[in-house]
Amino acid sequence: MKVKSQQDFFSGLLFTVVGIAFAWGATDYRIGDSARMGPGYFPLLLGVLLALLGTVMTFKAMVIETPEGEKVGRFAWRPLVFIIAANLVFGVALGGLPSLKVPALGLIVGIYALTFMASLAGDRFKAKEAAVLATVLAVLSYLAFVLVLKLQFVVWPALTVGS
Repeated sequence: MKVKSQQDFFSGLLFTVVGIAFAWGATDYRIGDSARMGPGYFPLLLGVLLALLGTVMTFKAMVIETPEGEKVGRFAWRPLVFIIAANLVFGVALGGLPSLKVPALGLIVGIYALTFMASLAGDRFKAKEAAVLATVLAVLSYLAFVLVLKLQFVVWPALTVGS
C-alpha cells in the first residue's frame, strides 16, 4: 500500500508507539477492575485508546487520498530546542540541582524563565507580551498551587527570604 498522507501516517505511528508504551508501563501497577480501579487502570486505558487512535490514523493515511500527499515538512529545530530547554530550566528553577549546588529559585522565577524561554520558540518575540503572560501564569499558579491546594514547595529564591 502507498502512504497517501505522510503527516497523518507518522502522527499515527507516533500515537501508536506512545500508546503501547504507556499501556505496557501501566501493567507494572495493579490494574483492578471498573468498580475498584487500581493505579494502573487509567494509564492502561489511556494507552490503549491512544494506540487505537494511532492505528486508525495510520490506516486512514494509507487509504484516504489527500491533496499533494501532505508531505512532512522540514524539522522545526528551533521550537523543539527552546520548548525542551524551557521545561528543563523550569524544573531546575523549581527544585534546584543539589548535586551541583544550584539552589531552587522557586515557582515564580521558574514560571518567568519558562515563559520567556518558550516565547523564543516562535517566529516573533515580544517581551511585553511574554511579561504579561508570565505575570498572569505566576499569579494563577500561586493562587492554585500554594493558596488553594496548599502544596509545599519553594515559591521565591532563598536569597530573597529572611534566614
